[in-house]
Amino acid sequence: MAQRHLDPTDRAPAGASPGPHTAEDPPPPPHTHPDTDTDALASYLRAQATEFLRALRRHRESGASPNGASPAARSATAPATRSATPPAPPTSHVDTARALRRAARRLSGTLHTFQPLLDADWAEAMRPELAWLSGTLAMEHAYASRLERLLQALHRLSGSPALPAPRPVTGRAAAAPVPLTAPPGTPGTPAPPTAQPDRGNLTVGAAKAGALLDRQLTLARTRAHSAALQALGSSRFHAVADKVALLASEVPLRTTGPHTAPAATTAADLRPLATAAQDRLADAVAALPLVTAGSPYNAQALVHGLSPDPSPHPQDAPWHQVRLLLRLHRYAVEVLAGAYPGAAGSTGDPEDAGDCADVRLIAAGEALDRHRDASEAAAAAAQAARTPRIAPATAYALGVLHADQRHEVEAARYAFQHSWRKELTRLP
Repeated sequence: MAQRHLDPTDRAPAGASPGPHTAEDPPPPPHTHPDTDTDALASYLRAQATEFLRALRRHRESGASPNGASPAARSATAPATRSATPPAPPTSHVDTARALRRAARRLSGTLHTFQPLLDADWAEAMRPELAWLSGTLAMEHAYASRLERLLQALHRLSGSPALPAPRPVTGRAAAAPVPLTAPPGTPGTPAPPTAQPDRGNLTVGAAKAGALLDRQLTLARTRAHSAALQALGSSRFHAVADKVALLASEVPLRTTGPHTAPAATTAADLRPLATAAQDRLADAVAALPLVTAGSPYNAQALVHGLSPDPSPHPQDAPWHQVRLLLRLHRYAVEVLAGAYPGAAGSTGDPEDAGDCADVRLIAAGEALDRHRDASEAAAAAAQAARTPRIAPATAYALGVLHADQRHEVEAARYAFQHSWRKELTRLP
């Protein structure tokens, strides 16, 4: 099913019409003149390549790389950064990694949607490399966010005042970890809240459950941090940076390839490809159980979501697929509307779709992001509960935490169907 949705060649004919718009379908892509469509695609790709190289330069200036900037990285960034905006102030590793991830994700998604208009060999070689880079850089942030989410949920469920805070990942010795408990009356320690009778057993195991999650997820985060730094210093990354640097100056369109017939040098229309991405999203949403997700806390779905099966529940997979297809649709809308991050008139966070997006797409995307986060947090709690020889109170706390995150999954599904069925409302 995933291959069917993500196949870039599965598109509508050039003269096909997306049909009348309803509240059940994504909004149609904006109209652009066919003579400017290819230029819009090239401009968008060049802009994203420039953003990538600018973020790479900030990463090098911040000293986040373990060995500093290599000659390959310097040569890769030179063509675009000399003509770009003035140097930005130094930023943290987290900020530069996020900017690199955004640009790589948009480049990869755009190459996927509009691959028939680009050089086939080049696009097929670039897409997996950009996906590898984006996925590698995203893991550290994902583990940190997951740990913070689970610790906050434990604090909320148990009412315990002291749970371990996520420890920063650095190359130097970290500060002493926050103690799980503090003696009563310690200066600066808040007074413990009034214990609730129905939370007694959970409070007993919450501190140990939090410590267990802290150890497991901090270790995973440390490994992801090391993997990201190794990736940014590898020859594979420098090869990607070199190709992106070339992309910032010249986009390898199929119409300009050496094997293209002279009659094909006219600009191509992007709308059929954007409409195909829209149709794939509409088909995937139509296959979701939106009627079942019509309740914010769906007990029937939780029966399956609380399964002891260690593998991710197949019930979540279609929702994750819709999230990816929604992102591809948003990027296609950005290309046709020319609202890329950093463009004139763009006002939103680069993570958002920009001025070309409607409120419904933004709200639906946020709901699916929450769905993904809650689903992965529930899986992490279940994995921690399988640790051998843990105390029954700890296992009980982790089980309650897992059920809480599955409730959050159902709440996110309800929020998605609620926002998706709203009438189209465009940003002013």
